Amino acid sequence: MNPLDEALGKGQSALNEYQAKQVLAGFGVPTCREALARDPEQAVAEAARIGFPVVLKAAGATLLHKTEVGGVALNLKSPAEVKEQASRLLKIPGCETLLVQEMIQGDRELVCGLTRDAQFGPCVMFGLGGVLTEVLGDTVFRVAPLTLADAAEMMGEIRGVKFLGPFRGQQPADKAALAKILVALGAIALQHEAIRAIDLNPVKIRPDGSLVAVDALISLSSTVAAKR
Repeated sequence: MNPLDEALGKGQSALNEYQAKQVLAGFGVPTCREALARDPEQAVAEAARIGFPVVLKAAGATLLHKTEVGGVALNLKSPAEVKEQASRLLKIPGCETLLVQEMIQGDRELVCGLTRDAQFGPCVMFGLGGVLTEVLGDTVFRVAPLTLADAAEMMGEIRGVKFLGPFRGQQPADKAALAKILVALGAIALQHEAIRAIDLNPVKIRPDGSLVAVDALISLSSTVAAKR
């Protein structure tokens, strides 16, 4: 059973991060290397396999905003640090399992997403990500489906467009790859009416210009879920 059907069958209002990235990866969205762990010992083993440093997150269907409950531990460089943080995260209400991820380098963060508008239907969103999303509100929208040309226009419309170019000695963002992400979000919405919204924040720009979605949230429609 695919992650979307599994979540709908359980009556979830959203996919957990691991499930969401499985759906996204199926549409070609680049995601970071990661693995689930049920206890501190398994978290240490997965961290060693992925390679230090790593990020450790509390995971669960109801933990939609992990940072607000202290559910994210960054830049863990040793088995001891992973074990300590894993024990802490498992005590957070709603934590069902642990997500071990590679630590992605890069100072620039983007947001890509999808929302269903009552009038226009599924709309793809793009802008500056991380803390800048709420502070600057520098985002643009397009009605799905998108073409690669539509996605390119969106990139040029944000006020912080220079953010996508060469930056402090780092390579420009791979705009072709970014366009494919935006097109994919529209395609996902058109193929899966059960998906109400998608939030990829942040999508990091690595120093070499490549992109990777390091956090993902997919919200589901309660109306569609109720029909199943």
